[in-house]
Amino acid sequence: MAGLTPQTPQPTSITVHQQSRVLEVGFADGQQFRIPFELMRVYSPSAEVQGHGPGQEVLQTGKREVDIISLAPVGNYAVQPTFSDGHDTGIFSWDYLYHLGSQQVDLWRKYEARLAEAGVSRDADMPAKAGSACGHHH
Repeated sequence: MAGLTPQTPQPTSITVHQQSRVLEVGFADGQQFRIPFELMRVYSPSAEVQGHGPGQEVLQTGKREVDIISLAPVGNYAVQPTFSDGHDTGIFSWDYLYHLGSQQVDLWRKYEARLAEAGVSRDADMPAKAGSACGHHH
């Protein structure tokens, strides 16, 4: 997991924009990023998305319309969003938010390449995981 490095500026503001589905983060170095919820959800640093090692990542699809329902602070170094699809195990450190914000063009490209490689659409429904009874699928 990305921990805090001394190089990472502290965020000065974090705003959840429900309508445009972006998380706006301003950092102390003057950078301001608008990170789409979809990008955060697809690149969530949780084990559920990242797997437990290289090559174990679970390709996330159908997240274009995902919302962030709440954002909880984790210590002084991270936030933990609860997404509208029930996903809430990702802890986004300031480093990681900075990474998502500053690299988003590249990250979208990688995501689209992974979708193409897997032959799935960005809007495809996620396959239901065996034995996961989350009970909030309509």
